[in-house]
Amino acid sequence: MTVLRIQSSSDMEALGEAVGSHLQAGDVVVLHGPLGAGKTTFTRGVGTALQVEGQIQSPTFVVARDHKRVAEGQPPLIHVDAYRLSHAEELVDLDLDYDHSIVVIEWGRPFVERVVDQWLDVNIHTPSEDSDDTDVPSDSGDRVVTVTAHSRQGVDTRFAPLLEELNDFGH
Repeated sequence: MTVLRIQSSSDMEALGEAVGSHLQAGDVVVLHGPLGAGKTTFTRGVGTALQVEGQIQSPTFVVARDHKRVAEGQPPLIHVDAYRLSHAEELVDLDLDYDHSIVVIEWGRPFVERVVDQWLDVNIHTPSEDSDDTDVPSDSGDRVVTVTAHSRQGVDTRFAPLLEELNDFGH
């Protein structure tokens, strides 16, 4: 697990870029946090690292957006917003190609274990949500980001080198 303090939207995008530079086909990143926390901003950074075509926008109303890569033959980035989904079957019904894509799922924590064996979990929250950091207003732009690797099998995942590198992020 890696815990980071992010102080601006450009830092959040840079974090997404750092994570995105390690992602490959079959990887899934689950983003969790309140509305406006920076989930789509993080995904923009992932898109920058992967050199996707077009602009990353929230897929709230379309549920999923498929972003092709500039370099032909590279796995696409699929950006999913699971906020309006009520159960895992709805995520399964999207029929996403997890094996040949890089998938970022906002609000996907309750469903992800149903669709993949391992994933990277990115939890974004404001410092004021922490009991010992209540002196920072929630609208300050500061965020605390916790990045953890998960696996249904409970074994170490391939994300260990990324988590190690993130320990130096912003220093």
